[in-house]
Amino acid sequence: QASLHFCSECNNLLYPKADPQRRVMVYACRICAYDEIGDNQCVYRNDLLTVTKEQVGVTNDLGSDPTLAHAKMACPKCGHDDAVYFQDQSKRKETRMILFYVCTKCDHPFTDPTLDLEAQPEM
Repeated sequence: QASLHFCSECNNLLYPKADPQRRVMVYACRICAYDEIGDNQCVYRNDLLTVTKEQVGVTNDLGSDPTLAHAKMACPKCGHDDAVYFQDQSKRKETRMILFYVCTKCDHPFTDPTLDLEAQPEM
């Protein structure tokens, strides 16, 4: 795990740098000439987050929102054929346009069952 190192001479931050004579990585002070060989060679750690699939938000009463457009889409839960729909609001570059539907009868959120949400978008 990467951590901050401080100079024992002047208490400034030590920065990682290569020492070509000793062929090691050292933590060196930019103010004075102090340097130390680091026991941990990790300078930067990049934790990649898993990208979650698109999913409906947790907003309640969307089925009764008069500003949303209606579509004739059968609800997979109750079979009612009227639903309001809206577009996915995530701002990721690789996100496709996905419409989310909410049944006006039972407020069940769902996506178009004919779409393959597992397929990757074409780049």
